[in-house]
Amino acid sequence: MTVWQADTAAEDRVELGSGGVGGVSDRGHRHRRNEDAMALAVLAHPVAVVAVVCDGVSSSEHPERASLAAARTAATVLVEKLPGGDGDTATRAAVTAAARAAADQAGSEAVRGPSCTYVSAVVTADAVTVGWVGDSRVYWLSDASSRKLTTDDSWTAEMVGAGLLTEEAARHHPGASVITRWLGSNAGEVDPHVVTLEPEGPGVVLVCSDGLWHYLDDAETMAAAALPLAHQDPLAAARELTAIALDGGGHDNISVAVVPFPARAPVQA
Repeated sequence: MTVWQADTAAEDRVELGSGGVGGVSDRGHRHRRNEDAMALAVLAHPVAVVAVVCDGVSSSEHPERASLAAARTAATVLVEKLPGGDGDTATRAAVTAAARAAADQAGSEAVRGPSCTYVSAVVTADAVTVGWVGDSRVYWLSDASSRKLTTDDSWTAEMVGAGLLTEEAARHHPGASVITRWLGSNAGEVDPHVVTLEPEGPGVVLVCSDGLWHYLDDAETMAAAALPLAHQDPLAAARELTAIALDGGGHDNISVAVVPFPARAPVQA
């Protein structure tokens, strides 16, 4: 049973929160519109939290259409598939549906039609399942250790992986923002990355677009900014993280969802 589900619209700033999850999507200071989209949901049976973030590809036409359609569609599929299913299967089905929804926004403009990145997290009482296409990210944050759970689909990440660039050089390379995979009419066949983590203790799952991680790239730095507030008040933590990106310049749209682990059973009125 879905206790709560919400998503953003094409607004300059949207804040969403319901107990075990909080999120903020903000236009930032430089873009004329918010091309990010976010969808969140809380389930009671099984106890689970769903967070989806999609970042519109600015070089495409009306990328905000792709990101909103993909985020809404993916969250709906995850909510439908999780009861009686597992996170991996539900995530793969969600990405497939999100890819179709993004591609359907193209209309007659198939070459530069709306495109977006995709990342989602399904947080339950004992596991975290992450799926992604593009360079939006998920971080695992805890007092014991923190790390990035995703690997960017980007030109610089491929160069670092091949040993041709260092991490530091990649951050400042002119091609740092060039992604190699996305959702949209010109994306070709979409094969998502999906990983499942079974944490040994409590922590926080952070789902975000590059508008945040450009300012807090390192997992330990992200943890220092988010903890311990994120454990008690996910929405307040999302606001604080967004403020850091805005204070740093806000050069891009910023979206961040914060989910404490293990997932919390929702309080029903």
